[in-house]
Amino acid sequence: MTIDTRTVSSRTDAGSLGRWLRFTVLVLITAVVLVPIGAIVLLALSPRAETGESGMTLDTLRWVLTQTEVVTWLGNSLTAALLSTAIAVVVAAPAGYVLSRGRSKAVSGYSLLLFVVQAFPVVVFVIPLFILFTDLGLGDSIAGLTVVYVAATMSVACWMMAAYMDSIPVSLEEAAWIDGCSLVGGFIRIVLRNSLPGILSTAIFSFLLSWNDYLVALVFLRSSDRYTLPIGLQTFFQQNSVDWGPVMALAVIMMLPPVLVFAAFNRYFSVGGIGGSLAGQ
Repeated sequence: MTIDTRTVSSRTDAGSLGRWLRFTVLVLITAVVLVPIGAIVLLALSPRAETGESGMTLDTLRWVLTQTEVVTWLGNSLTAALLSTAIAVVVAAPAGYVLSRGRSKAVSGYSLLLFVVQAFPVVVFVIPLFILFTDLGLGDSIAGLTVVYVAATMSVACWMMAAYMDSIPVSLEEAAWIDGCSLVGGFIRIVLRNSLPGILSTAIFSFLLSWNDYLVALVFLRSSDRYTLPIGLQTFFQQNSVDWGPVMALAVIMMLPPVLVFAAFNRYFSVGGIGGSLAGQ
């Protein structure tokens, strides 16, 4: 049997060309995405308009952190985002397990209810919730804002956890039950331990939804010392002019926590390691 070397060479060249084309497209898309971020960073390093200076400097970032309430707003945003993320993950993990493993009509009805709730935009509930929370003394507080964030993320968080837990074989739990593990023990030791990528995905989704929120915080918060960063950002805009240096400096501060969170946990986003556990069965 003879092999046509010209055919093999042409196929190799075509495959190499295809890889280079895909690489070029990815580079172009990445450049388009990074251009606005680069512009934000450059404007954040520019001096304030009132100083009359030119060139690049860190004075604008220093001024934003020391002469404004940005540090307070940063603490408020972190408090609301981290609390809502922690509560959403703690509640969504067992709820997702029930959705993944349950087959009763009650579970199906609960799943349908989550889907219906997810279909409604948050703006539909903002005004009624504001009136209710004002009567409860939670209208202008981070605690009330956190409750709304948890409610807004819960339906999607449950679906995300259920979708990942569907990929974990039930046979692993059955083997644990045979070894004497309880239902709760099997959930904690088998399902939850192997659901780290799903938990991190749910946590990052909940964190970003809370961190980037503007509408709910705009309706609920009235005192400047309780503002979150998106609400505080609007105070830098004046009626007739905008000093873009401080605005972009605050934008850079807003971008840092999500970038750091994703960079820290990126290596844990791995779906492998489960499928091989049933090898030989």
